[in-house]
Amino acid sequence: MRLRLLGTNSEQGTCPAVYVTDRGTFVVQGKIVTDPEALGDVVNLADDETLVEISPELVRFFDRE
Repeated sequence: MRLRLLGTNSEQGTCPAVYVTDRGTFVVQGKIVTDPEALGDVVNLADDETLVEISPELVRFFDRE
């Protein structure tokens, strides 16, 4: 899989960021959710999945490809 940066709201060019893959899916870079209460709200999180928190400003980049 290859990633192409769609955008970030970081001045350093690091986290958080949104990428599009060569498969037409998206990858987000953000803080891993570790809060037990938040994780308790999630149904069926598979062993190979995690939750990532991103800022609302990044949502605008999901309209690009």
